[in-house]
Amino acid sequence: MVFVGAVGMRQGRTRPDPAFGPVFPSWLPAAARRYLLHTSLGLSLRDVARAEGCHASTVLRQVRQLEIRRDDPLVDAVLDRLHRARPRQGPSPHAEECPQMPHSARIRDVSGTARIDREARRILRRLCETGAFLAVAPEMDKAVVLREMPDDRTTRTAVVDREIAQAFALKDWIACFRRGRVSAYEITAAGRAALKRLLAEDRQKTAAPTGFAEAPSPYAEQHRSWETREIREERDGTPRKLRYNLAESPLTALARRRDKDGKPFLPPELVEAGERLREDFELAQMGPRITQDWDRFLTAGARPSAAAGADAADGGARSARARVQAALADLGPGLGDIALRCCCFLEGLETAEKRMGWSARSGKIVLRIALQRLRQHYAARHGSGDRLIG
Repeated sequence: MVFVGAVGMRQGRTRPDPAFGPVFPSWLPAAARRYLLHTSLGLSLRDVARAEGCHASTVLRQVRQLEIRRDDPLVDAVLDRLHRARPRQGPSPHAEECPQMPHSARIRDVSGTARIDREARRILRRLCETGAFLAVAPEMDKAVVLREMPDDRTTRTAVVDREIAQAFALKDWIACFRRGRVSAYEITAAGRAALKRLLAEDRQKTAAPTGFAEAPSPYAEQHRSWETREIREERDGTPRKLRYNLAESPLTALARRRDKDGKPFLPPELVEAGERLREDFELAQMGPRITQDWDRFLTAGARPSAAAGADAADGGARSARARVQAALADLGPGLGDIALRCCCFLEGLETAEKRMGWSARSGKIVLRIALQRLRQHYAARHGSGDRLIG
C-alpha cells in the first residue's frame, strides 16, 4: 500500500503538511487519521489537535469512538494493518526536517482513491437492493454481496476485495449487523449519501453544458431524496406529477423514525399540519415587500403590526401571513418557537435546541406536542381539509 504524508509537523504549524513523511493513505477519514497519529505514532492529543487545526476534545472524542468501533471485524482489521504499516519511528511533532515523499508515490495513491470510488459505485449500488448484504469471513480474501430472494434463495450479486470492504467500513459506508464466523454488513445512511454523490459526479461529467456559470454541486445531491406525488390542478382537476425532495424538511426525517412499539414517531396527520404551516409561511413571503420579523413575533410584548407591509403585499400573502400569526399565537412561546424553526425555517432539531438553550434530545418531544396542538388549531379554524398547495 502506498502512503501519503499526513504528519510532518513543525512548531507553530496549525495544519498537517502533505509535503512531509509518508504516513497514511489519502483516502483515510480524518477521524481515523487522528486516531492513528495518537495510538500508532504516540503523539499527544494536544499535538494532534495542533497539527489538525481542531480542539483536543474533538480528537479525544474521535479516539474514543474509534476504540468502540474496533468491535467491527473490518474496522479492527484495517486499523491493525495501518498500525503495522506505520514508519518505525514516526516524525516528531517538532521536527525541523522530515523526508519528503516522492511525487510518483502521491500519483499512485490517487489511483488507489479512485479505485475505492469506482468500487463504491458498483458495490454500494448492489447493497441498496432489497435484502442485500455484504458477507466476509476472516479467511476470505474477498467479500461477497448476497441478496435474499423472495423464494428464500440467496444469490451472489457482486464480489469485492477485502481491503476495499475494509475501507468502506472505516468510512462508515457499511455497518456490521451480524457478527460471527461470517460477518454480515449492510449499507448505512452515509453510504447511501456517498453513492448519491458519486453518481451525481458521473452525471455531471457526462452532461452537456447547461449555460450556468456554476455547475450543481454533487455534495448537495447526496442530501436529497427525490420522490414524486400526484396533484390536481385547481382549475380543471387535471392530475399531474410533482417531484419533491423528501429530505428538505426535518419533519420527514422524524416521520421515518419509529418508537419502541414500532409505530411512526410522527403520524401522517402531524406531518400534514407542519407542512401546512410551512406552506402558509412560504405564501406569506410572496409579497413585493415583506419585512416581517418572525423571530420577534413570539417575544413577550412584541407583536407584529398589521399595517407593516400590508399595502405592499397582495391579498394571498396577507391572508397567509395572518394564518401563520394566528397559529403561532395559539401555540404560544416554546411550542411556537420549535414549530417556527423546524417547520418554517427548516432548522434541524439539534440546531433548534442549541439556539433555544434546551437540553439535547428534548426538541423532538416538544415538536410532537406542538404539532398535535397545531393540528387541533387547524381543525378548529379551517376544518380538516387538505393543505393549501398540492
